[in-house]
Amino acid sequence: MELALLYSGGKDSSLAALILDRFYDVTLVTAHFGVTEEFENARAAADALGFPFDTVELDRDVAEEAVDRMIEDGYPRNGIQRVHEHALEVVAERDVVAVADGTRRDDRVPTVSRATAQSLEDRHGIDYLSPLAGFGRGAVDRLVDQELDVETGPSEEIARADYEGELRALIREREGEDTVEAVFPDHDQTIVRGLA
Repeated sequence: MELALLYSGGKDSSLAALILDRFYDVTLVTAHFGVTEEFENARAAADALGFPFDTVELDRDVAEEAVDRMIEDGYPRNGIQRVHEHALEVVAERDVVAVADGTRRDDRVPTVSRATAQSLEDRHGIDYLSPLAGFGRGAVDRLVDQELDVETGPSEEIARADYEGELRALIREREGEDTVEAVFPDHDQTIVRGLA
């Protein structure tokens, strides 16, 4: 059974891939806007884990809308949520039986509500899976430590392939670095280098 997993190259989506691999033919899919080449970081992570990899290009208007929202809000949550929901819609159009992501139980963003998941399934005739939905951060971290070789550091220093990198680039281009720093709080990111 073919499954497309939204993939950033980070620890959560990598752990989700390992869990789902027992039951599905998993392809790791990085959604991007064509703003940067950061998706290559996810390709390297997928290769290191031995999974097939692909990309999908998202609608640039959605990125612009997300950036507008993030600047207006002064924080990234609603913009990133909008992008994630768009990415799920695009990936659900692939010839697969299921789509998945690495969202966890206690994630603030992105999240997928029960209604959104059911709507996605009904409209596209696929299953939506979130294998980490019952896992808290501590449980994920313990499993990751056991299974994956991960590099962790400040968001602006870690070569990754999540939505944030391209959204930061768009804000920087439009408004400058001060606005990027105002919108995005300091936080750490991860990139997977291989199996432990």
